[in-house]
Amino acid sequence: MLRALNNFQDEQMEFDRRRGMSRGILGAALLGAAWLSGLAGPAGAAEPVSRLPLADNNPFPISAAVSVSAGTDLYFLSGAVPPVIDKEAPKGTTAAYGDMETETTNALASIKGTLGRLGLDFGDVIKMTAFLVADPATGKLDFEGFMKGYTKYFGTPDQPNKPARSAVQVAALVAPGALVEIEVVAAKPHKAAGKSAKKSP
Repeated sequence: MLRALNNFQDEQMEFDRRRGMSRGILGAALLGAAWLSGLAGPAGAAEPVSRLPLADNNPFPISAAVSVSAGTDLYFLSGAVPPVIDKEAPKGTTAAYGDMETETTNALASIKGTLGRLGLDFGDVIKMTAFLVADPATGKLDFEGFMKGYTKYFGTPDQPNKPARSAVQVAALVAPGALVEIEVVAAKPHKAAGKSAKKSP
């Protein structure tokens, strides 16, 4: 009888010890989850798109970097060139498209139309690449004209969002006479994107 009692007490102590270990492991797991939750912040607090400003309060209207969180759709738009605005001008000449400011403005207007078909706007653009050609009449790249067109759509009071951007000078574009081609990437959370998008024919 005494041996049976001792065995029972030993088994009870072992059971209590294991239960204590299980509680300790569970407690540690819950604490770890709470800590990770604290790092992530309150539910819904994370921004789907985060834009890093340029260093030293540089006012230049682009972002140093843009990050996109999970649950966000990405849209990669093909490069857009400006339309011909002077059909009387010789085909394949700069005169047919206009100067750099005009071409940039019109190329971005074309992109705006494509974004609209997707239910997006310029505020959703996270990355831009611009391919620029020097004016054949002067041999110089009119970057100032490009910026005048660009700042009509980005970094404005109505549309303050700024994309990460690269601007590259190239020898020529596939469209003869054109001075600019622009491509963009846009992003928007799943639930907000594409509700008003129109289907392509």
